[in-house]
Amino acid sequence: MAEALNAEVAEISGTVERITYKNQNNGYTVAEVKLPGESITVVGMLPFLTEGDCAVFYGSYTVHPTYGRQFKAESFERKTPENAAAVLRYLSSGAIKGVGPATAQRIVEKFGTDTLEIIQNRPQELASIKGISLSKARDISEEYNKQYGVRDIMLMLSKYNVTPDRCLKIFKHFGAQSVDTIKKNPYVLCEEGLDFRFETAEDIAADMDFDKQSELRITAGLEYVLRKNLLNGHTCLPRTKLLEVACRLLGCPYDAAESACDRLIECFRIKEKSISGTDYLSIPAYYSAEEHIAARLLAVKRYIDRSITADSLEIDNVERQLGIKFEELQRKAITEAFESGILVLTGGPGTGKTTTLNAIIKLFENRGLEPELAAPTGRAAKRMTELTGREAKTIHRLLEVEWGDGDNRQFSRNEKNPLSCEVIIIDEASMIDALLFDSLLKALRLSCRIILVGDSDQLPSIGAGNVLGDILASDMFPSIRLNKVFRQASKSMIITNAHAIINGETPDFSIKNSDCFFLKRTSRADVSRTVTELVSERLPAAYKFDPIRDIQVLCPSRLLDTGTVSLNNMLQTALNPDTGKKAQLSFKGIYFRVGDKVMQTKNNYDLQYKRDGGEYGTGVFNGDVGFITDIDKRGGIMTVRYDDRTVTYFSEDLSELEPAYAVTVHKSQGSEYRAVILAAVNGPPMLLTRGVLYTAITRAKELLIIVGDEEVVARMVSNDRQMNRYSGVRWFLSHPEALEKPEDAMLPF
Repeated sequence: MAEALNAEVAEISGTVERITYKNQNNGYTVAEVKLPGESITVVGMLPFLTEGDCAVFYGSYTVHPTYGRQFKAESFERKTPENAAAVLRYLSSGAIKGVGPATAQRIVEKFGTDTLEIIQNRPQELASIKGISLSKARDISEEYNKQYGVRDIMLMLSKYNVTPDRCLKIFKHFGAQSVDTIKKNPYVLCEEGLDFRFETAEDIAADMDFDKQSELRITAGLEYVLRKNLLNGHTCLPRTKLLEVACRLLGCPYDAAESACDRLIECFRIKEKSISGTDYLSIPAYYSAEEHIAARLLAVKRYIDRSITADSLEIDNVERQLGIKFEELQRKAITEAFESGILVLTGGPGTGKTTTLNAIIKLFENRGLEPELAAPTGRAAKRMTELTGREAKTIHRLLEVEWGDGDNRQFSRNEKNPLSCEVIIIDEASMIDALLFDSLLKALRLSCRIILVGDSDQLPSIGAGNVLGDILASDMFPSIRLNKVFRQASKSMIITNAHAIINGETPDFSIKNSDCFFLKRTSRADVSRTVTELVSERLPAAYKFDPIRDIQVLCPSRLLDTGTVSLNNMLQTALNPDTGKKAQLSFKGIYFRVGDKVMQTKNNYDLQYKRDGGEYGTGVFNGDVGFITDIDKRGGIMTVRYDDRTVTYFSEDLSELEPAYAVTVHKSQGSEYRAVILAAVNGPPMLLTRGVLYTAITRAKELLIIVGDEEVVARMVSNDRQMNRYSGVRWFLSHPEALEKPEDAMLPF
């Protein structure tokens, strides 16, 4: 065979003698393979390669700087072992779960070269061997067929860059019929749980000459548009809007989309609800979640125990204990927390939310009712703990996230196993999406008082829904908006300017020696250069800030020259350059390096973490920020530290991470930083809003610097465009007669 280092695509055929390394998560494998006349090390993503395999490998020769000459395999095909000895070696390797060397010996002695055919097609015959029950025989066959099933999927989808772990996910979803199912309808890959990009399904369909006017394609496109808009925060869409967008995506006639839409409604794959004369369509899970949220909140309102109250003398006593004097609205909030089943407490920075909250907690504790404290994110929970002096948990941790059958997320705490608390206080409530709030309500007893705390002027949740906004807009529950800025807080220009912005006033940057500055830069290049200098040199020198841990750059958008993508490249070069001494991994043009600050960009309930002290758990969530502490280049493994947790990432997980030297304002919600630098340059009006500016400013604790154009800041102040979302909680709250299963909300008491 002609050898070509790092060049020609080649193939080799041999027997796997030894597996020296295998990453069980991503399938990366290092194997010693016996070829005619020699042995060679084969490396690559080979998740089902086992000792004893006879296989053909496709790839190229390469020379590793440490390990020498290797064959880097892009794919492989397993060949049937040619003789009984090869079959025995294969089975003895542990390739099939439940078959060890002794069992393998007995099987091969009885069936010889027919062994694998028996396992695949006639497993009941295995039960004739001592020690193998009929049930075990079926398990052996299922495991063997799974390996071959995933292999077939990999062969089918390899040209579309589908990773081994996603192929395994497909097999778990469709089983042995996976390949046939995809051939019949490639758009099944876009279903919930698989979540392939529609473009990938289109590529597969095009190669199969799939009919573009097929109803299967059109229905898949309609569902895809609905799920895609969940990422924009919408739990539903007007029917006409959905059809228009789907027609543009699919290039199909409007009547064909209408017909497909009706079919989806008939088979309950889409839910339809008429609101004020407009038909809205939604994914059933989100429809049910919003319906249950409304039903449950209304039930709490009706059935809460109103005998528990807080009188003026008790509040006066807390005032003396805390050494403060409550404002009228603060006293009202404290009273409502006891007298109402549900209370929404809002207000901007410096208005006394924390003081009020601590008083509420103290009074409940005096009654022997210890409130449960929670927040949507780890950062928000940590901050709540610091401000109250009591442990606060993330909602996910509170609900004890776990996995059910079929890799489905579920919570241990639910209707059947509710939390025991009688009071729950949720901070940063504007960040709670519909599905998470629904799960929380299911885990609460009907007698539990619910206090939602947040800033209604901040941006809505990253996930779909507008829970806090809908609850406030419904006017169905008591809400207290604290609006007086206390004297100490008023000394901060950060707080002063935040309130000015909410009132539609231009922020004041003229005060010298304040905590709020504006640096005028007219070009994008100057903005980027100034931001980089501030982070890497000027602020660390002047304020002794740690440039990576204390300073956060915020941007309205990801793109353009001053978006997070560009600024992260510049900041990484300045703060953590490639010196050749630090390990790094590359993923789609992004270099992750030991020491980098990174952010998780989607909820992943499967990622395992280890807390300080040895506690294990699962779940890393959208917006969590950590630091890369270790990289194993050979195995494609990266370790990230999140506060008190350590998480291991494998190569297939890297798509969920991005550098976090600069993040979007939306992603910064729930976090506070010692210093914030906001890049304010021209961009899409939907991103240059008053809410974005306000949210950015209120992330800063000690120092805020805006770099950019004063006119852009003025436009943001005047642009009071709300992040309007299509959601249903408000409507359901206002129309209890429309609730299909209000009785579900009545349990547990």
